[in-house]
Amino acid sequence: MKTILKSLLAITVLSVVFTSCGNGGSKKGAQGALSGSAAEKVYVAPGEHDEFYAFVSGGFSGQLAVYGLPSGRLFKVIPVFSVDAEKAYGFNEETKPMLNTSHGFIPWDDSHHPDISQTAGELDGRWVFINGNNTPRIAKIDLTTFETTEIIEIPNSAGNHSSSFVTENTEYVVAGTRFSVPYPQRDMPIEEYKGNFKGALSFISVDPEDGAMDLKFQIMMPGFNYDLSHPGRGKSHGWFFFTTYNTEEANSLLEVNASQNDKDFIAAINWKKIEEYVNNGGGTKAPTRYAHNVYNETTHTATSTIKEEVVVVDPSEVPGAIYFLPTPKSPHGCDVDPSGEYIIGSGKLAAELTAHSFTKMLAAIEGEKFDGEAYGIPILKYDEILAGAVKQPGLGPLHTEFDGQGNAYTTFFISSEVVKWKLGTWEVVDRKPTYYSVGHLMIPGGNSRKPFGKYVLAMNKITKDRYLPTGPEVTQSAQLYDITGEKMELLLDFPTIGEPHYAAGCPADLLKPNSKKIFKLEENEHEYAVKSEAEAKVVRDGNEVHIYMTMIRSHFAPDNIEGIQVGDKVYFHVTNLEQDYDVPHGISMIGANTSELLIMPGQTETFVWEPKQVGVWPFYCTDFCSALHQEMQGYVRVSPKGSSVPITYTLDGDAVDAE
Repeated sequence: MKTILKSLLAITVLSVVFTSCGNGGSKKGAQGALSGSAAEKVYVAPGEHDEFYAFVSGGFSGQLAVYGLPSGRLFKVIPVFSVDAEKAYGFNEETKPMLNTSHGFIPWDDSHHPDISQTAGELDGRWVFINGNNTPRIAKIDLTTFETTEIIEIPNSAGNHSSSFVTENTEYVVAGTRFSVPYPQRDMPIEEYKGNFKGALSFISVDPEDGAMDLKFQIMMPGFNYDLSHPGRGKSHGWFFFTTYNTEEANSLLEVNASQNDKDFIAAINWKKIEEYVNNGGGTKAPTRYAHNVYNETTHTATSTIKEEVVVVDPSEVPGAIYFLPTPKSPHGCDVDPSGEYIIGSGKLAAELTAHSFTKMLAAIEGEKFDGEAYGIPILKYDEILAGAVKQPGLGPLHTEFDGQGNAYTTFFISSEVVKWKLGTWEVVDRKPTYYSVGHLMIPGGNSRKPFGKYVLAMNKITKDRYLPTGPEVTQSAQLYDITGEKMELLLDFPTIGEPHYAAGCPADLLKPNSKKIFKLEENEHEYAVKSEAEAKVVRDGNEVHIYMTMIRSHFAPDNIEGIQVGDKVYFHVTNLEQDYDVPHGISMIGANTSELLIMPGQTETFVWEPKQVGVWPFYCTDFCSALHQEMQGYVRVSPKGSSVPITYTLDGDAVDAE
């Protein structure tokens, strides 16, 4: 009953906040986001570049969006877990394998937490990792091409939420389950949840040279919900910290039944110790099924492999590797400051913001200052590990990042604000409203040893009166704050794609020098690539027809094709011969059950067309490429099935008889 009353009180407070924020949000004056000084700070003159890249997850869109800061301009949507017609991702034959899983072709997921690769605890700008929450997966995006190049499915998991965060040398990217499930999966009564459901924490190794991922081991933890996580750094390198809630192990009406305990836990995992155990043959090789999908940028083609085994570690097998840190109450965020000393737990229902001390944690372990155990895992005494607490910081704390100057910034969902406070003294320095119901925030480099500390980007769930209305669904938003002074200043708000769930950011100068401009034709090893118009051809193999096609400003070769029959399966293998930066070409075929292809310079892509009607059907370039773009077209003649019309085609106006 007390919990229900607390929930009702929180809802009442939230309503008051919304009402007051709504009235203030519609006013125009000196405090508005577009007041003179603020507008000047976000203005990027024509031809100039933004200072930072922000990689903002699209949440339920399944994608990752790239914005510039401080302008808030959207530069690119990177397809990751969802098909994307603009880039033919998941539609062309080359990328369909990227969306394969043990459940089959899954063309959607819920993308949540991007994290940028690190070296010595500092952002190195090589890769971005992001989790698929619904069908558990981790993806890697290559930041030379801004393309998804690898996706690994996570077995024995459900709701892959406390992901995808990297250790400080990108030794591992982690994938922690939100929903515990039976292990091994089996038909069993849900009411027997307690003790039978497990939460898998997966550690995926990353090759330091090419970033290749491999599921190294899984730790089968008690059946709690694992929410967010962050690695130790500096003095705490070698540890990883995961928040948990539902330590009650409830399975119904969690808003009440998973909110009973005064404290839940942060799980402290000594991954170095478990890694050593596994390297020495420890753990159990358990049967499973999961897909590992890799895109090769030389062949421009993805492959999908089903793996059938994973190393599973029982915590009881590695004494001294895992401890529970009591943390009030239903914590969400789990954040580690740049020094690696403070572990911040954001209890959504707590009156204080909790900071644990890594140094005190080690002392408590050494002195066996335990307060019982849970499933054999020692629980450390709360007072022995507490560094301090921020008193009455706000309502509904979620996520904290750091500016590198001794300050921390925390989002408060219920009171719709970002709060600035000091590490060590725990005093609140400033607070600024958000519009409205902020979830996560991002400071470029703010979860590394070297934050860049110039801006906070707050990502909001509700916008209400901030933008022009667009029916029942209103865009969600991000808001940019200047944090260079003692007080924060709201500079800008801008709409986002999907749900702006979480973000990672880095200086543009870290990425720009490595940006790939073209794919070199001589390095194209696609099975069906043609590197000159003279190599273009059309080949029949039974009812399959393979068209080896080129495109260049402003024509296709071949451009007129005859001898195709109803019922044929026609493969268009199209190579863009351009070797000039920023000159992609597109191709679309009437009636093709796919999207258009958008093909980068030097790249080859394939789509399949299965004509169902006789006639003469056009194809054309879909990307405006030159003054003669409209002239970039061709025709395919389709004859009845069994027709004697031979395969012929034209190259530069000259007819070629393929037979």
